[in-house]
Amino acid sequence: MGKICASLTRTVLAGVAALIVSAPTSAQPYPNKPVKIIVGFAPGAASDLTARFMAQQLSSAMGQQFIVENKPGAGGSIAFAAGINSPPDGYTLTLISPSYAVHPSIYKLKFDPISDITPIVQISQEPMLVLVHPSLPVKTTQDLIALAKARPGKLNLASGGQGGTTHLAAELFAGMAGIKMNHVPYKGIAPAFTDTIAGQTDLCFGPIAAALPYVKSGRLRALAVTTAKRVPAAPDIPTVAESGVPGYEAVLWYGLIGPKGLPAPIMTRLNGEVTKVLESKEAAEQLKNDGMLPVGGTAEQFLELIRREIQTWRKVVTDIGLKAE
Repeated sequence: MGKICASLTRTVLAGVAALIVSAPTSAQPYPNKPVKIIVGFAPGAASDLTARFMAQQLSSAMGQQFIVENKPGAGGSIAFAAGINSPPDGYTLTLISPSYAVHPSIYKLKFDPISDITPIVQISQEPMLVLVHPSLPVKTTQDLIALAKARPGKLNLASGGQGGTTHLAAELFAGMAGIKMNHVPYKGIAPAFTDTIAGQTDLCFGPIAAALPYVKSGRLRALAVTTAKRVPAAPDIPTVAESGVPGYEAVLWYGLIGPKGLPAPIMTRLNGEVTKVLESKEAAEQLKNDGMLPVGGTAEQFLELIRREIQTWRKVVTDIGLKAE
């Protein structure tokens, strides 16, 4: 009997040793291999720059390489679908922006933008400016509204593209102010700025970082900022809300999501590491230089933002009858 017990003991110990040696890599602390961040726009775009900044910071903080993979096309839908359909293991993340919240109202998506994701964290937000050509006889947002009401449908509004954030932010403003403008879409905000500066169009909404140099040089006039509060980069520019359109707010924002089923410990770790980055002086300075404000917060707060944005843009899309091109 003793020999049998001894034999069984040796067998069990050998089995345990074998299990320890052959333990899968998934049992190792996360992350134990490179992590991919999918971006739906080309290199050099604001979303791409945000992703690369975070990838660099997280690589240093977490001891593994974070790599940006660009999948441009369909306004980011290709990237969103690729990220959401990836394995929920924490090695494929997706950077999303306001276009993610607009798409459910325009396209027939093959995923649910809320239930098929694991929200991780909001990274930043960027204000936009309401900009007019200096020759336009307006000094304030109220002047602009009065002029638009006197010339219904005559003011030419430039945007970075049909259904893009700069377009819908302007349409939200128009709806809340009770005015109508003639929309002129461009392929990107740069040509929209160019034609507004040249006087080919009357006004546009644009990201503050890209717009401020034109404002400071006098080539464009800034009437208001689109955030709920004034911003440090331009403290003298009033908000749209305090300029006669109460409740108005529209911002560019960026955040990280994973696919549905991402383990809670991985989500929590990523949220914590991103938050540490955003709280650092280096990150705050870098984002400020890019015209952005660090946000952070919980995954639940980020999910609530996505829900709120989907509702906001759904109403705007419905009101203006926007359809997929």
